[in-house]
Amino acid sequence: MSQAFLPYALPEIGDDEIAEVVDTLKSGWVTTGPKAKRFEADFATFLGDPTLHCIAVNSATAGLHLALEALGIGPGDEVITTTHTFTATAEVVRYLGADVRLVDIAPATLNIDPGLIEAAITPATRAIIPVHYAGLAADMPALLAIAQRHGLKVVEDAAHALPTTSAGQLIGTLASDATVFSFYANKTITTGEGGMLVTRDAALAQRAKVMRLHGMSRDAFDRFTANVPSWYYEVIAPGFKYNLTDIAASLGLHQLKKAHAFQQRRAAIAARYEQAFAGLPLISAPMPSAGELHAWHLYAIRLADGAGVARDRFIERLYELGIGCSVHYIPLHQQPYWRDRYQLKASDFPHSQHAYEQMLSLPIYTRMTDADVERVIAAVKTALGA
Repeated sequence: MSQAFLPYALPEIGDDEIAEVVDTLKSGWVTTGPKAKRFEADFATFLGDPTLHCIAVNSATAGLHLALEALGIGPGDEVITTTHTFTATAEVVRYLGADVRLVDIAPATLNIDPGLIEAAITPATRAIIPVHYAGLAADMPALLAIAQRHGLKVVEDAAHALPTTSAGQLIGTLASDATVFSFYANKTITTGEGGMLVTRDAALAQRAKVMRLHGMSRDAFDRFTANVPSWYYEVIAPGFKYNLTDIAASLGLHQLKKAHAFQQRRAAIAARYEQAFAGLPLISAPMPSAGELHAWHLYAIRLADGAGVARDRFIERLYELGIGCSVHYIPLHQQPYWRDRYQLKASDFPHSQHAYEQMLSLPIYTRMTDADVERVIAAVKTALGA
């Protein structure tokens, strides 16, 4: 391998982010404080609705847990989600003592198939968690209609979906009960670790804010910045430790300003891949409908039947050529905990299983140069023997 290894993902951190972090360190307020509040306000403005409640948290997992807890999900309840996701989407349901009902994906989009949801609804079903896989919106009009017909809550797992649109509206502004974004290191914007819970429901927002920090009625910033002694607080529930620090929020303040530019660069890389892979024995990543935004957190290709190379060997060849890649995801029905708890079989989820056996995710991030993109394309062709 004559060239340096090209990693699967790298964050793009600029001088603005670094300066903001330094300013925070010098300020003396490094935990949740004024910059986390600014980040929450800026996020609502980014979504185009300053009246939205935005609650900064230390991970999207935390945000999903808080949203479900605030909705009253608990033992005896069921929540429907897709098998084709990371375990965090489902594990938060189990945190609350509720159970998960997994359904298959639509092969054209790799998103949860609305046509399978109604068959999975039981008298115990309380909510649906759609996942916007790779940054492509799930069929939210259909999902919201199903939820309305059956009186179900909807919490969107938007870990991949900033900025993404559905029917022309940004994810985060739909009629769902809550939407949760991720700012993990490889996401479309990053705070290192972090997330944002977004809701129009004032009661849900208030409960999430209290539970975000130990179930305390007032957070440290409120108590320590008042003009009068304000040491008193009340613990009204056994809460969690899910707050986002000002150091992390400092990154988010500037990453958010770049979110649309980042999306445009990712979309340009995806378009180049789509063009370059035409005619190869590959199924390219699902594309958005005309006029819709795809965040392009992932670019997941699938080897077509008859590609002449197994998926695992294909990945090995790419690594030998110096190209990092990954698989998104090993479906939940394949994971021992979920498989054994619910007696799941691969045949129950044929589309997710088939996609998993054929798929891999290629590098797609803003620090990639045009030469890096062409290098990935060349490696894919070589690995295919094309």
